[in-house]
Amino acid sequence: MGQTAQVSAIVWIAAVSLAAWLWLLLCQGFFWRTDVRLPPRQDPDEWPSVCVVVPARDEAAVLPASLPSLLAQEYPGRAEIFLVDDGSSDGTGALARELADAHNRLPLTVASPGEPPAGWTGKLWAVRHGIGLARAREPEYLLLTDADIAHAPDSLRELVAAARSGGFDVVSQMARLRVESRWERLVVPAFVYFFAQLYPFRRIGRRGTRTAAAAGGCVLLRTDAAERARIPDAIRHAVIDDVALARAVKGSGGRIWLGLADRVDSVRPYPRLHDLWRMVSRSAYAQLRHNPLLLLGTVLGLALVYLVPPVALVAGLGTGDTAAALVGGLAWLVMTGTYIPMLRYYRQPLWPAPLLPFTAFLYLLMTVDSAVQHYRGRGAAWKGRTYARPDAVADERPL
Repeated sequence: MGQTAQVSAIVWIAAVSLAAWLWLLLCQGFFWRTDVRLPPRQDPDEWPSVCVVVPARDEAAVLPASLPSLLAQEYPGRAEIFLVDDGSSDGTGALARELADAHNRLPLTVASPGEPPAGWTGKLWAVRHGIGLARAREPEYLLLTDADIAHAPDSLRELVAAARSGGFDVVSQMARLRVESRWERLVVPAFVYFFAQLYPFRRIGRRGTRTAAAAGGCVLLRTDAAERARIPDAIRHAVIDDVALARAVKGSGGRIWLGLADRVDSVRPYPRLHDLWRMVSRSAYAQLRHNPLLLLGTVLGLALVYLVPPVALVAGLGTGDTAAALVGGLAWLVMTGTYIPMLRYYRQPLWPAPLLPFTAFLYLLMTVDSAVQHYRGRGAAWKGRTYARPDAVADERPL
């Protein structure tokens, strides 16, 4: 009798997991599709001026592969780059000037903001300094891009055309992350997959929805929208600054758009699991607003959605419970199917698709580790700086 009850419980739990996957498949903005690319666009009659702001802290290793792509932008209007060397110790500023001398299509200014004051995350303090310099040029748009992002020669042109054609205040592209090592293949596409599950791209660009997000590596921002939303001052505490920026702009009445990039790539390597672990765990608990109840709900939700299907399949096969094996296997199949488009977008083999439960378990552990680091007083971190304030993400809550 006990065994029958136990098997029945497995079937019911697997059924809930399957129902969750069917809901995700059909009702979560078709998050699993990868066809949200730059919206239809046409060249404007007159190209607006743009200033590019690049916060950089100890980025000498990646600048040779990224900065020349910005300097070589084929933009018909006036454009200028401001690289903010945020207290680097590896010669980032000097290297940027050398690269500008060798690739001098767009002018480059290298500046340093000094140490951030209390209440500011380092990256946003650097962004604020860059925007302050840029405003002296009175640009219509700002391109906020990270130091590890390489752009195709027409990237800026296409972003501006999309913003102008669609009337968007923010046009952001999720850069294609590097996927070369075995761990990168296992973990990186899932990172974008989980992000799209939390923030379905199709909902972000719709009027009247509260879903808001951006990808910090590539954000084209209308200057007057930034002023209206008080960017970056209004989000100065934010650790997850791209999502906070999008929420602030959308909350102030602006239109935003986010999609996958075709020719905007991150050149930063994450060859080891340790590197990827740090990337995720540095801000995962901030995403949960440092709330233990949200952490518990996230852990239970990940377990139900990603871990129950393979456990139910194995348990069903081991006990001869056909129903448990069938329901668990079907849920696992749906899960695997939703992951395949992201692997194809990353031009990867399909072997990581059925391993998504294992990858989700790694993310579960990274999230728990992020909370542990927070309560040990280490907090979130960016480039050697740690932000342990419990209210560090107050401005990231929905507006």
